[in-house]
Amino acid sequence: MTEHPTGLSIRDLRVTFGGGRRLLGAGAPPVTAVAGVDLDVAPDETVAVVGESGSGKTTVARCVVGLVRPDSGTLSYDGTPLGPVRGRPAEIQRAIQMVFQDPRSSLNPRMTAGAIIREAWQAHPAAAPAGDQHAAVRDLLEEVGLDGGVARRRPAELSGGQCQRISIARALALRPRLLVCDEAVSALDVSVQAQILRLLVDLTREHGLSLLFISHDLGVVRQIADRIAVMRSGEIVETAATEDLYRSPQHPYTRMLLDAALDLEVAET
Repeated sequence: MTEHPTGLSIRDLRVTFGGGRRLLGAGAPPVTAVAGVDLDVAPDETVAVVGESGSGKTTVARCVVGLVRPDSGTLSYDGTPLGPVRGRPAEIQRAIQMVFQDPRSSLNPRMTAGAIIREAWQAHPAAAPAGDQHAAVRDLLEEVGLDGGVARRRPAELSGGQCQRISIARALALRPRLLVCDEAVSALDVSVQAQILRLLVDLTREHGLSLLFISHDLGVVRQIADRIAVMRSGEIVETAATEDLYRSPQHPYTRMLLDAALDLEVAET
């Protein structure tokens, strides 16, 4: 680790999929998902990556957390290279956590909310609380806006918004420094989206978290992101401070996304 935190650094990231043989006919050509992406997320900074479905933004997020192996390029966090998740030092595994798009499918339906959160401590005992884990679970649930009694309930008994709050609590259980949110509000009703966005704003401030926020909607990210990177066809076509981008978008694709954006407001706290 470097002496001074430097955050997330991505350089010339490239990822292709496919290229195998079809059952009949010629081989399928490879598909370029990410084509030379450079991106930084500084400590305490929220960066949104925005683009249409298929733009490559989720692939970038999955490379950051180690779920996709890039063809080439480099990723590092505070100077430590980021390879596949199982090969990373335990400290880096804990430091970078992900909140997935579908809150239900990312939670084990057979486990209670409390067991789901405690499972994170079983995988990383160094992050486990010294005292009563059940009390620590209740504290985490309350921190994300849920009653502590939710710990006894299973995902099928909860709403989508409640399940996403549990996903966030599970990530927080490991005391991360970088939270990667992959379309974390897109599966939720508009009113619930605003609540989850407000929660993320509060948590980043309270815990000093960095946030890499993946979204297809520029309207969603306006009041959560410090900077926005606009991605199209595997490339970042524009990066700017949030208000600069909204005030004076430079790329035609950015202007098109802004025209289509739903303006969701996140209240200042």
